[in-house]
Amino acid sequence: MSDRELADYLRENGYPEHICRAGRAGLLARWNQFVNEVERGYKLGLEDYRNDLDLRAIIALAGLDAAAQADDERLRRLLTASDKRVWESSHKNAFWDYGYPANASGELLEDLKAEGLA
Repeated sequence: MSDRELADYLRENGYPEHICRAGRAGLLARWNQFVNEVERGYKLGLEDYRNDLDLRAIIALAGLDAAAQADDERLRRLLTASDKRVWESSHKNAFWDYGYPANASGELLEDLKAEGLA
């Protein structure tokens, strides 16, 4: 996927313009920010969490798996209940679709419980 195709895809799927303009680097920076948020304790609900997981699927689509590897490993260590699917992306090896943060609390934990995931 070219930079132009990536930017068009992001725009067509409603991503903020600053992410679209930032392209590959912006996706990777936002994924890093998301993993940081999970480490600190994700403050938003399940809908937002799932939207953030979509970033990782787009990173895969853009062929940036290797560039996301360090943050992926950090996220893997933070997840629990890895047998439970919390999202469904189109990537065949989407580890991020399974499990949820072990430190889930507040709105995220309430939403996970409401859907029978926690």
